[in-house]
Amino acid sequence: MTLLAVGIDVSQHTLDVAFCPAKDRAIVLGSFPNDPTGFEKLNKVLSKTLRRHHAEGIHGVMEPTGGYEQPLALFAYRRGWVISLPNPRRVRDWARGSGIRAKTDRVDACVLARYAAAQKPPPWKPLPEEVAQLEALLERREDLTAMLRQERNRRHALQARDTYQGVVAQSLEDSISRLEQEMAAMDRAIREHLAAHPHLKECAKRLQTVPGIGKRNVLFIMVLLYRWSTLTNNQGNSKGLTAYVGLDPLPYESGRSVRKRRCISRQGNRRMRHKLFMSALGGVRGHNPLRDFYRRLVGRGKAKKLALVAAARKILVWAWAVFRDGTTFDPQRAMPR
Repeated sequence: MTLLAVGIDVSQHTLDVAFCPAKDRAIVLGSFPNDPTGFEKLNKVLSKTLRRHHAEGIHGVMEPTGGYEQPLALFAYRRGWVISLPNPRRVRDWARGSGIRAKTDRVDACVLARYAAAQKPPPWKPLPEEVAQLEALLERREDLTAMLRQERNRRHALQARDTYQGVVAQSLEDSISRLEQEMAAMDRAIREHLAAHPHLKECAKRLQTVPGIGKRNVLFIMVLLYRWSTLTNNQGNSKGLTAYVGLDPLPYESGRSVRKRRCISRQGNRRMRHKLFMSALGGVRGHNPLRDFYRRLVGRGKAKKLALVAAARKILVWAWAVFRDGTTFDPQRAMPR
């Protein structure tokens, strides 16, 4: 099927749109409001452009911009467009490699259109509604946790300087109390959401059989696995998943003399990598296959931090197998041959 490559530069209020009839040039369509009225107007303009260029569908590419792209992405997905949300850094590196240095909204739209035509990035699909709602609840709870930690640190600093008194002290106490109440309400909302969707609760229960996964991190890992499953139609493998999270090894070698210490790619969600690393840190302290795996690596001379990163990757691989197969973790299958 012939798809028309369309680049959309998204901002809070506007959409700058261009299309690419050939790989080496792009044509600006114009600017549209970033609201439902603008979406309908853009859809009409692109329908005419499709007929003019004898294309059968639209491949729209836009960069993630803090959530401003989500309404248009959902609108386009429901109308049968192929939508891609590539990493902005990858697009920018490709633009520099193509000799494009300028950066304006219209130039960015043309770059995205040319990128769509040349690279054909993989399609994006929205999460199931109940998983998207759970993700929003978890993100809000993380924000509240960070704000509460900041306020408690401020209180501790003022108490250490013996200046915790008066209006400032009352303001901090009120803020901390309010944040604690909001966190309790968010925890209650998460429990109610899981109770209303038993399949999510059962999935979380199965994932907790994996060493290193407990109540504090299971929901975040479950949302990650749902996202990977959605992106790959449940056909993705564990190697692709570790690369998606950024836990894949990144060797740096050239000739005989250029050698750098091996590290991971650090692509994807940094917060998720941190959670997996902390999961490994806790998991290797128990009596389980993860601890045996970690001790084997250390016994072969691997640095402890490197072994913990490998353990985090192992947790992710095991979690994906449990999620994909809908079964519980089998310690016997995790033992070395």
